[in-house]
Amino acid sequence: MRTHRLGATLGAVLLVSLTAAPADAGEPVRDRAARLVQAHERARAQVAALRRADAAPQRIRAAERRRTTLRDRLWSMLRAHERALGDPVAVNPSGRGAGCPRGRATVAPRSVSRWTVPTRGYWLSAGYAAQGGRWKSRHTGQDFAVGTGTPVYAVGAGEVRVTTCGDGFGNQVLIRHRDGYFTQYAHLSRIDVRKGQRVAAGQRIGLSGASGNVTGPHLHFEVRITPYLGSAVSPLPWLKRKSVRVVR
Repeated sequence: MRTHRLGATLGAVLLVSLTAAPADAGEPVRDRAARLVQAHERARAQVAALRRADAAPQRIRAAERRRTTLRDRLWSMLRAHERALGDPVAVNPSGRGAGCPRGRATVAPRSVSRWTVPTRGYWLSAGYAAQGGRWKSRHTGQDFAVGTGTPVYAVGAGEVRVTTCGDGFGNQVLIRHRDGYFTQYAHLSRIDVRKGQRVAAGQRIGLSGASGNVTGPHLHFEVRITPYLGSAVSPLPWLKRKSVRVVR
């Protein structure tokens, strides 16, 4: 009975979140996206709570459908917006003809953990949502300060969806993971993977650098609900949920 009540309560709260998500047509895209990101993350947490409570399977499936509806709405809106802006991630995700610096393809490491940090020998610099003159609003990821040429690793297994360059993020890679989230690795000096390649946790995907809009070499690491700018979530709590220890 307690599980049934919990599922019903969470379902009702999630339904309110969904009905509140749409915004006026005149609202800026970034503001609408931020609302959808928040609604999606509430929905994800509610699905996780239902599973922990061993709720009825149909309730879990219904909650998961609501979460994916939010994600799909966010995805469609941002894809159209970024294509209109000429974002390389939306218009040229393979980076063909863009002159991106390419290295040799890498292979998966022999000892593979499920999740790991994206680089080594770092110190944390600009954090998620930090304010600064180099960003249009707030910082969308976590910066790992490392020297140029430091190996950058996939934090988890997944498929490379983007290997491109030419905007403020410079040379970048985006990987889609099995949980549906994307991780972005930006300002690289070299890209060592290709679009469509499957990678393992800890596999080298490139080298850090100072390409794009930067003041010095570092790795910009971002976690997104979709491949597109505007769908980022706080990366350190996300890594913590994967049992990844980031040294502060």
